[in-house]
Amino acid sequence: MDTVDAGPVGALRIAPSILAADFAALAQALHAVDAETDWVHVDVMDGHFVPNISIGPPVVSALRRASDRFFDCHLMISEPARYLGAFKTAGADGCTVHVEVGDTAAVIAEARALGLRVGLAANPDTPFDAVAPFLGEIDLLLLMTVFPGFGGQSFMSEVLDKVSLARREIDAGDLAVDLEVDGGIDRVTAPEAVAAGANVLVAGSAIFQQHSPLDAARAIRDAALAVRR
Repeated sequence: MDTVDAGPVGALRIAPSILAADFAALAQALHAVDAETDWVHVDVMDGHFVPNISIGPPVVSALRRASDRFFDCHLMISEPARYLGAFKTAGADGCTVHVEVGDTAAVIAEARALGLRVGLAANPDTPFDAVAPFLGEIDLLLLMTVFPGFGGQSFMSEVLDKVSLARREIDAGDLAVDLEVDGGIDRVTAPEAVAAGANVLVAGSAIFQQHSPLDAARAIRDAALAVRR
């Protein structure tokens, strides 16, 4: 399956997390916010690496038939290498794995061999030094601004120092790496994250749990753009 283009590295991206959407109408939920969003963020949880279970390749496959957006799959699972092929076949365009799982270089290499856009994630309490050695090998760095596992958590502003450090290192190395944040992102915290250096904003409850998801997504984009101007 051909991979959807992620778009220019460093461009502002709003990535709605389907974890917060109505699972009985995921396609409709995505279409409702298409005009103000860029990627689709798919949170995959195995009940082992994180204390929750969400979705897998079959749902990605079903959504792929309904959407032509870039699928940004966040694998919060203990054995990502075991499932990368299944996600690629299902229609994932990028897969992000957690540095805390270990065997990072091999997992990155496997994802690259499959033709996936490669992301690396770090939990709020994981130091930047854990991901720094891999910056030249990845396409996306995801710094969690909540502890992964459940949506609707409060933004952890203490992670912003790590976001700023990551931005400095990416820019200093002239690296083609997007910097993503996920957790507690809304129209108030989005500009804080962007000011620190993030360019991909994952938002779930702040979009899909609002009266008008489209207006909510627009408000997040407008708030973020105001900082980038």
